Amino acid sequence: MSNSLNLILVVLYYIIAVVAVIHVVMDNRQPAKTMAWALVIWFVPVVGIVLYLFFGMNTRKERVINQRELDQLSKRSMLGFVEQQDLHLPEQYKPLIDLFISESFSLPFKDSSVELLTDGYQFFPRLLRDIAEAQHHIHIDMYIIEDDALGRLVCDALIAKARSGVEVRLIYDDVGCWSVKNRFFERLREEGIEVSPFLPVRFPSFTSKANYRNHRKLIVVDGSVGYIGGMNIAERYVKGQKRREGREERRALLWRDTMVRVTGMGVYSLQRAFLIDWYFVDRTLLSDRKYYQPTPSPSRGEEVLLQTVTSSPVVPYPEIMQGYVRIILGAKRYVYIETPYFLPTEPVFFALKTAAASGVDVRLLVPQRNDSWFVEWAGRSYLREAQQAGIAVRLYMAGFLHSKLMACDDSVCTCGSTNVDFRSFENNFEANLFMYGEEVTQRVKEIFLQDEAESVALASLSERIRPRFFVRLWESLVRLLAPVM
Repeated sequence: MSNSLNLILVVLYYIIAVVAVIHVVMDNRQPAKTMAWALVIWFVPVVGIVLYLFFGMNTRKERVINQRELDQLSKRSMLGFVEQQDLHLPEQYKPLIDLFISESFSLPFKDSSVELLTDGYQFFPRLLRDIAEAQHHIHIDMYIIEDDALGRLVCDALIAKARSGVEVRLIYDDVGCWSVKNRFFERLREEGIEVSPFLPVRFPSFTSKANYRNHRKLIVVDGSVGYIGGMNIAERYVKGQKRREGREERRALLWRDTMVRVTGMGVYSLQRAFLIDWYFVDRTLLSDRKYYQPTPSPSRGEEVLLQTVTSSPVVPYPEIMQGYVRIILGAKRYVYIETPYFLPTEPVFFALKTAAASGVDVRLLVPQRNDSWFVEWAGRSYLREAQQAGIAVRLYMAGFLHSKLMACDDSVCTCGSTNVDFRSFENNFEANLFMYGEEVTQRVKEIFLQDEAESVALASLSERIRPRFFVRLWESLVRLLAPVM
């Protein structure tokens, strides 16, 4: 009897597996992602199907929000208050700027200034000072807010402002903050702060939401100061983070990351990004003029032309990935990229290889040690392939490089939350600042060169360039899962 029951269960399981594989194939995704999920479902019994249900179901076609309607609302709210006299777009930047306007209505703004902050010791004191000086509102859109000493310090500052009558709104990602207890956020709500999780992952809707996360890091204070970049609110950006390898706990890895502090008219674009997300989570459209206050023009010589570009899985085209491809294929002299994870989509990898083959100086900087052991192994064969294609790959040795930036030809650069991987380009809600002009691009390039000085060339590590057979086999097997990570 038990043998018959076991046989029935096995047959039933394989019927479910076949249906799941057919579902993957019929979804018409990129072939690499289709094959990856099919292999996971078929060769990882039970667990593979569970992973697909939770993280592989493609809800891109489900209208969790009417993007067209929302864009129209936000256009009316912002365009009524924002006027830019004598806005001239340099011809060399116009195709890229027009691309972002066309795809996501990401308007360009002149008369902006930016400050590049490269570690937590620069970012958090600056942020706390801006919070302390807030008079009207504070808007925070953050992937992770840890319940640690630094997270509590920032929340205490927010509570103090809320008690003084300042409007405080906070969006946090539900999956990014899974380890944070509910009482941490309830304390904020009790003090009058409006707190909303992004796509809360609860049964029975778990499987339709777990894979699509808000990875953005946006902060706006009084509509006059904004922040965007790669840093979450967590103590590890100041003290580092210990990494466990087997039974041993290694010394703390220092985290190197980049945030951009924006003042001037460019803050309007950060505000729009936050208000769209607030509508997403709260269904409240904040369109009052007070959120788009007049801003003083920067000092002469500091003016930057910029766009805040967002991308999400609810739109048909990944805007930030399109921007990366456009910049890379248009490069004439150099493209410098730093990213914590290198699991590139085929369009981005092809563009990088094409640029390198055309004689462009293409450099890629990634951490030597990653915060995710599995992702680190999945990326090794990609790095080796990039090196073989003529891309100068270097490994950052001074800690964990979590910064996400790119500089090209002393003309255009970007910094934000987007990693060079499948998840950021296709599944996450991301935000990047694209900045135009020689002066600001040289500043971003200088940050890259400073990080590069604390790195080693991948080509100099023989065990990484010529790994043993079983190491190569493991790398190749893990790489199959790259599109689903």
